[in-house]
Amino acid sequence: MINTRLLFALTSLTLIVYGCGGGGSSTNNDIDNKLINIIAAKNLTGDPSTGRTLPDINDPLAQLGMKLFFTKGLGADKDSACVSCHHPVLGGGDNLALSIGVDALTPDLLGVGRQHVIAAPGYDGGPTVPRNAPTTFNLALWDSVLFHDGRVESLGKTAGANGGGSNGISTPDSGFGVADINAGANLAEAQSRFPVTSPEEMRGFDFPTINSNVLIRTDLENRLKGVTSTITALGTNDWLTDFRTGLSSPTGTAATLITYANIAKAIGAYERSQVFVNTPWKAYVSGDTGAISTDAKKGALLFFNSVANGGANCAACHSGDFFTDEKHHVTAMPQIGRGKGDGANSNDDFGRFRVTAAAIDKYAFRTPSLLNVELTGPWNHVGSYATLDAVVRHHLNPQNAIDNYDYTQIDPNIDASDMLKNTQLAMDTLTANRNAGTINPILTNVSLTNEQITQIVTFLKTLTDPCLKDRTCLGKWIPTSQDSNPDTLRINAINQNGDFL
Repeated sequence: MINTRLLFALTSLTLIVYGCGGGGSSTNNDIDNKLINIIAAKNLTGDPSTGRTLPDINDPLAQLGMKLFFTKGLGADKDSACVSCHHPVLGGGDNLALSIGVDALTPDLLGVGRQHVIAAPGYDGGPTVPRNAPTTFNLALWDSVLFHDGRVESLGKTAGANGGGSNGISTPDSGFGVADINAGANLAEAQSRFPVTSPEEMRGFDFPTINSNVLIRTDLENRLKGVTSTITALGTNDWLTDFRTGLSSPTGTAATLITYANIAKAIGAYERSQVFVNTPWKAYVSGDTGAISTDAKKGALLFFNSVANGGANCAACHSGDFFTDEKHHVTAMPQIGRGKGDGANSNDDFGRFRVTAAAIDKYAFRTPSLLNVELTGPWNHVGSYATLDAVVRHHLNPQNAIDNYDYTQIDPNIDASDMLKNTQLAMDTLTANRNAGTINPILTNVSLTNEQITQIVTFLKTLTDPCLKDRTCLGKWIPTSQDSNPDTLRINAINQNGDFL
């Protein structure tokens, strides 16, 4: 259905330009007419949160989740927290190509300047986490998969199902395609169970030898309960008070309230409250034709139109109001860092193939949402691009981008010695997929001018919610000194200059 507010605005603008002697150029009006047809054809509303039941950050459960998200008490060595890699001020990530989770020299220093302790296990000067930290912003809007390889996945999902699935959710605990009975009610809850089990992210390398994610979570649960655990106890522990408040159970006991299921439920509620969709693009789709610039509108036409119609066909994968098809595609992004143990030198990353073992999924990674993409860099599954301009250019011609990759855009401590070899294997896979002609859509080369590339980037920046550039607005998702600090292990995040985030 055509957006009537936008149609009215365009009709009014036409009268001003043509019927009232305005003498203005009709170019912008022509662009608006083309965009309204695209918006109608694609049934866009500008707001992917419509029709969903979402928590508010002020809800008691989300407040409990925020405190859990910021505490190093969920890190086995008490030196990392969820927020170590996902801070609201840092775009819901950490502003690093590859994260440094455990064994940081200064645990509360987040983002650029965060470094490993030299004596840490496996230290080689670079980050130990093999993939880029995806943003937590708008996590609630994913219906199908989370993580770059989709290893947490809704089974029998339906659009708008709030990240649940009619047949459950599969996770690494249950295996691909098999419902995990402990996954929780939605993807966010399921996802929040795994960073604490990752040695590089939160578990650490000194954790007792336990080969069970369940036992790891049980030990952390017991730590917060204040009962005997195989890991170091909390020096200060008032978590029961906050669990009683967060779960609206004023007389509940630690045994019944402080469970990992409730920990995941609370963290999931906090993450799912991070909904930031009030963008200039949304205002434009809602009828405000002046909400975005002419260059942004031209960029939108390039973004949404097919190559045959003079566009770049970006929307073939970055589709809908959430700007993702939630599927996995081979794009041959430059592979840097330690990798996931794949390939001849064990520093490659086979992506979705690691989950499904299907040949078609080799080197495929999840299509990211583009909402707030301006602030969620560095970009791709290993953060190997430092600018949106570079990301767009890669999509237009991956082989050219690989051949001319600018190594200065990454931290020199990140291992990139096998970048060309590993990435060419991904590029060869993309070429084979193109030649086979069995995958649709598939990334194809597109020739655009520098001006057109800038226009696409300008459009992408209209997908940013202004709240994310306002520390006061973001402050609702960051604990203050007035909030309880149940174990005194809260991350009080600072940047490399020592300023609080």
